[in-house]
Amino acid sequence: MRLPGPLREALRTFRRTPLLSALSVASIGFSLFTIGLFALVALNFRQSLRTIAERVEVVAFVLRGTPTETITAASQDVQAFPEVLEVSFVSEEQALARARSELVEFKEAYRDLEANPLPASLEIRLRPEFRDARSAQAVAERLRGFPFVDDVRFGRDWVQRLDRLRNLAGIVGLVIGLAFAIVAIVIIGVTIRITVLQRATEISIMRLVGATNRYIREPFLLEGAIKGVLGGLLAALMCWLLFSVFRNSAAEISGGLVFFGSAQLAAGVLFGTAIGLLGSLMSVGRHLRHV
Repeated sequence: MRLPGPLREALRTFRRTPLLSALSVASIGFSLFTIGLFALVALNFRQSLRTIAERVEVVAFVLRGTPTETITAASQDVQAFPEVLEVSFVSEEQALARARSELVEFKEAYRDLEANPLPASLEIRLRPEFRDARSAQAVAERLRGFPFVDDVRFGRDWVQRLDRLRNLAGIVGLVIGLAFAIVAIVIIGVTIRITVLQRATEISIMRLVGATNRYIREPFLLEGAIKGVLGGLLAALMCWLLFSVFRNSAAEISGGLVFFGSAQLAAGVLFGTAIGLLGSLMSVGRHLRHV
């Protein structure tokens, strides 16, 4: 099967200058590796935030003497809230047993009680997309409308801090990610620029015999794309090796770490291809304007 001319010319460049091509792929790979490391840290940080967010819940304390039928009917109504994932009823006896098992420092105090001071409650877990201060506040306000609810708590302060932390992480991630991407594009552009300058005489001859800018540009764009793909694969391999080494050497603290999924790895390689094309386009275009 005969390859298209631009692709054949791009592959011929790898054979002509294997060392320069290898250095170019390595430069791209290490640039993308830097981005990949940051993305991996961001991925695990967001995973940690999601784990913490699972603890976001709204607790409605029930007035003593409330009939069980009333609480059951209200639980069904609360379960129908769009923000609610699960509703659990905790009786007074269950609340006391939980306090005795979890609050060890007060174990003796709870043992000598003549009457149970803890009220029954409804514990409401929120859906993942509603685990923020605004949604928790909205659910709390609706719960306060039930006549048998004495008080509602959802840890407003720490939920608001969690929201701020998520917003800050998103902004910082975007800024640093863009900065690394720009650095990668510059490095790719420089490596392609070296190749362009090396073939400057050939390009000038092609211009003299009537070759169009598109005809001259296509092999370089394909070369940049191929180098971007290879660099992306190299970066993914280095990220996996570093992740495996860290996970094995720090098994006690790395049990909850996660690696990129197949879709994320594919997106990384596509990103490498895109910046390879962009770097090539910038370098070749600049050279052609001055020829």
